[in-house]
Amino acid sequence: MTTCSSVHCVTSDIQSEDFLPASSTMASCFEVSASVSDEQTESAASHKREERLRKFRELHFKRNEARKLNHKEVVEEDKRLKLPTNWEAKKARLEWELMTDEKKKECAAKGEDYDRVKLLEISAEDAERWERKKKKKNPDPGFSGYAEAQLRQYQRLTKQIKPDMDGYERQREQCGEDFHPTSNSLIHGTHVPSKEGIDRMVEDVEKQIEKRAKYSRRRAYNDDADIDYINERNAKFNKKAERFYGKYTAEIKQNLERGTAV
Repeated sequence: MTTCSSVHCVTSDIQSEDFLPASSTMASCFEVSASVSDEQTESAASHKREERLRKFRELHFKRNEARKLNHKEVVEEDKRLKLPTNWEAKKARLEWELMTDEKKKECAAKGEDYDRVKLLEISAEDAERWERKKKKKNPDPGFSGYAEAQLRQYQRLTKQIKPDMDGYERQREQCGEDFHPTSNSLIHGTHVPSKEGIDRMVEDVEKQIEKRAKYSRRRAYNDDADIDYINERNAKFNKKAERFYGKYTAEIKQNLERGTAV
């Protein structure tokens, strides 16, 4: 019994001395790991919170920007509604006029012709489109004055002229240096028109006379008509009276002509 008790005491001492430090070490390891996991969780939560705050600030900034843009658009739309209906066309026209004036001033300062510079900047497609638009419009705006009528007649006649390059070369060879006259050249009366040119001019003049006769509003005079007027004004009055009352006065007129009127 004494031996057993001593052995039990030894074993208890061994357990108390050898195994107790191992359990305490494991407990401390668990505590360290738990503290590390808590720190990681807190850091992850703080990171998520910062990310959410950043997104919230971005959304808040975007909302403020959208509010400012909407307010600006509302103000601009209110200004446009208060303007006249044709304001955009007027504005474009004024800008075009200002640009044209500036271009003319630049050309004048450089000593260039504005019309020539403007034509050089026009493309072939735009020129063809403008020509088609001109052809669609009525070329005859009507009579506004003798000067405008004469100008339109001149333009119409010059468009019909077809250049004779052979005659041009012959005349150039005959005239020599005087073909391009200067202040010292004397070529007046030296040019003799050809027979073909004279015939062409006569034909064109006859066409003008024929066309003018067709467009004349003056009625042709009838020699066989009865003369019942004393002047042009009285003839017009009689025509109007005949047009409105002729069917009612036809019998009276016939009686007066026969001498059987009562």
